[in-house]
Amino acid sequence: MTSTQRRVLLAKPRGYCAGVDRAVQAVEIALEKYGAPIYVRKQIVHNVHVVKTLEERGAIFVDETEEVPEGSIVVFSAHGVAPVVHDEAKRRSLATIDATCPLVTKVHKEAVRFAKDDYDILLIGHEGHEEVIGTSGEAPDHIHLVDGPDDVANVKVRDPEKVAWLSQTTLSVDETLATVAKLRERFPKLQDPPSDDICYATQNRQTAVKQMAAGSQLVIVVGSTNSSNSVRLVEVAKEHGAANAYLVDYADQIDESWLEGVTTVGVTSGASVPDELVQGVLAWLAERGFADVQEVESVKESMRFALPHELRKDLRAAAV
Repeated sequence: MTSTQRRVLLAKPRGYCAGVDRAVQAVEIALEKYGAPIYVRKQIVHNVHVVKTLEERGAIFVDETEEVPEGSIVVFSAHGVAPVVHDEAKRRSLATIDATCPLVTKVHKEAVRFAKDDYDILLIGHEGHEEVIGTSGEAPDHIHLVDGPDDVANVKVRDPEKVAWLSQTTLSVDETLATVAKLRERFPKLQDPPSDDICYATQNRQTAVKQMAAGSQLVIVVGSTNSSNSVRLVEVAKEHGAANAYLVDYADQIDESWLEGVTTVGVTSGASVPDELVQGVLAWLAERGFADVQEVESVKESMRFALPHELRKDLRAAAV
């Protein structure tokens, strides 16, 4: 096999979505404007490298609000928090910067609206994920978690005529649709959310991987193991034709044995991954004869979100 036969299919879009970009910027700007330390409740986004980089600049990551000293600044992560967390912050006189992704906030509002109309809300998602905990906290008496199609049989509701579904934004599109279909078999009057809950970036990255996977013997997904959307990309790659797919944080985690007999490697990254990590993987592959890189673009992305309003207000005041 000559080096000219070897190639890389590079998925586009990949990496940072608008919500992640906004959340990371929120911490960076807070550090610049207010100085270290800035406290962050949970990982701002699910990426080892991003968290480590922000820690080096003075961000302190905590699991619970009570770990933040009274009167300090705390940033809430992109995954969102339950109302009780806002109440805790107020009691501790914390200055809060809410970096919740606007698409997650949309799901929170949908939960509140369905609960107000006294629906049982079936939240499709993974138990223990921060986004699921935050959404569930908006209407704990109305929300029932449904963890995939196999969990549908366990669902119990008060009135089968008044049931609605919502979903975690970072799930596999295909698995979510399969779960909804099974739910609708049990509950024919099942209400849909006003718009699709799965975020545009999750869908776009999965679409790009589907296009790429069939032509790739190996797919490398750059992302962290606690990143739901990154883990899904590995699953989607395997489901759509890749013989093997692996998740790595850094290029040095790639096992050379994965390349045996491989002529085409697909590369992508989760929505919380800075592109420098992807470039590291491409450089590693180029050193091993995979220098021909062809982009596979499924859709153009132009979504941008404004910074959290607390930061915008202070930045406007400083400008004046």
